Amino acid sequence: MNWRSGACMPSPDHYIPGVCNIGAEEIKMRRRMGWGGLITSIILGALLIYFQAPAAWRLLIFFPATSAASGFFQSTLHFCLGFGFKAVFNFGNVGTTDSVAEAEFRRLDRRKAQAILVYALLSGAAVAVLFYCL
Repeated sequence: MNWRSGACMPSPDHYIPGVCNIGAEEIKMRRRMGWGGLITSIILGALLIYFQAPAAWRLLIFFPATSAASGFFQSTLHFCLGFGFKAVFNFGNVGTTDSVAEAEFRRLDRRKAQAILVYALLSGAAVAVLFYCL
């Protein structure tokens, strides 16, 4: 895919407004966040079922499920939603960032960050509702 289709190339190595704002190391970190959220969701879900927690308590799975979805969306899309809201990007070492100077670029990044946040929240809510109905 190219930048016009809204996704980074397989190995992004530069900032593209509203499309790519993280490089390989940041992507790995987001992927680990996704796996961590998924594993936490599975463990929490198993514990809640094992202890026969009331249905309302099962809604707690929303939080790790949202975290998992957020991590996987960010790693797949090569875009950090936090960086999008802060108007920064990073294609170097984790912990360093560069600022996005142009207002139009910041607007595109904010829009992409909002979309990822909404998708993650909806994913977490869908998992929570399904788990609630078990």
